[in-house]
Amino acid sequence: MKLTRVIVILAQCVWPLWTQVIHLTDMYGTIKSPNFPESYPKEIELQWNITVPEGYQIRLYFMHFDIEPSYLCEYDYLKVYSDTEELAVFCGKENTDTEQVPANDIIVSPRNVLSVAFRSDFSNEERYSGFEAHFSAVDVDECRDRNDEDLACDHFCHNYISGFYCSCRYGFLLHSDNRTCKVECSESVYTERSGEITSADFPKPYPKSSDCMYRIELEEGFQITLEFDDTFDIEDHPEVTCPYDFIKINAGDKEFGPFCGEQSPGKIQTGSNTVSILFHSDNSGDNLGWKLTYTSTGSECSPLAAPLNGHLEPLQSNYIFKDHIMLTCDPGYSLRQGDKEFEHYQIECQRDGKWSSDVPLCKKKESQRRHRSLPSILTNQILS
Repeated sequence: MKLTRVIVILAQCVWPLWTQVIHLTDMYGTIKSPNFPESYPKEIELQWNITVPEGYQIRLYFMHFDIEPSYLCEYDYLKVYSDTEELAVFCGKENTDTEQVPANDIIVSPRNVLSVAFRSDFSNEERYSGFEAHFSAVDVDECRDRNDEDLACDHFCHNYISGFYCSCRYGFLLHSDNRTCKVECSESVYTERSGEITSADFPKPYPKSSDCMYRIELEEGFQITLEFDDTFDIEDHPEVTCPYDFIKINAGDKEFGPFCGEQSPGKIQTGSNTVSILFHSDNSGDNLGWKLTYTSTGSECSPLAAPLNGHLEPLQSNYIFKDHIMLTCDPGYSLRQGDKEFEHYQIECQRDGKWSSDVPLCKKKESQRRHRSLPSILTNQILS
């Protein structure tokens, strides 16, 4: 027991107290164990720190490898790591259950730095020739290798030597973060009495980092109803109400929302003729979005009856604000209102629920009256 302790103490005393560090900044090169291809010395610690420009990785492979074998590489070894991440530990001449050699493996650094550390202990029972390795800088294909959602391009990624850039599909704009594609959607105004509105690209995932304002503007007298589709998917949070993406609706002095998650808001009676719909999305997420249809109703006007010898179009069971009726008469008749005569006459349902005019009457045209009185005049002349 005393002898063992002495050996351990002596080993600690003669073990090198420092590591020789070699800094390499070339785009390619070779590293070798000391005295290669001769036997490497005992009791050494060497470290090669390789650094290449940003946008590159380092490719390392071994052309020769012969280091003293030991259980789990306890004695002599070669370690490869990037920053603090250990990539490999090698020793021996061939792979075993407890030892690993690089053989034909190629090591690629995850970033632009790579370190190779070589250590030999105080004794070598045989002659070991060490190692020879080659390194080179290789361009990072960010478009292929980038898995981090925060750094990936939304639409198109274009790789070039030592870098990459993003671009967007037609109709989209590149955000100031240079990777996110947003839409310019604040000028959408709807003036038809009914229609459909969706998030951009619906039912595909909607764009990130966008603020879309949709406005429905109808004449006074109309009231707008919104109805959301059952397919409704906006990013949400289990504990906080709509902190990321949301829809807010303003209608006159009323506000609806915010809405998010997978539960559709369903039907909303706004009671207003103007509605503003704000849809906000942040810079993350992959949700499908939403679709709504809007309709409008106005004040009802009472049904009208066609005048005698006349017709009205269209015939409907009910008429609402802005509906029109066209009145016409049978042949030989014309529409009369006061001392004015018309071939056709149009009246409109107004927002107060009243028609714009009374229904005129259909009366015989003056020319028809003259033709019909002519025979009686001739008869009277003959008799006299």
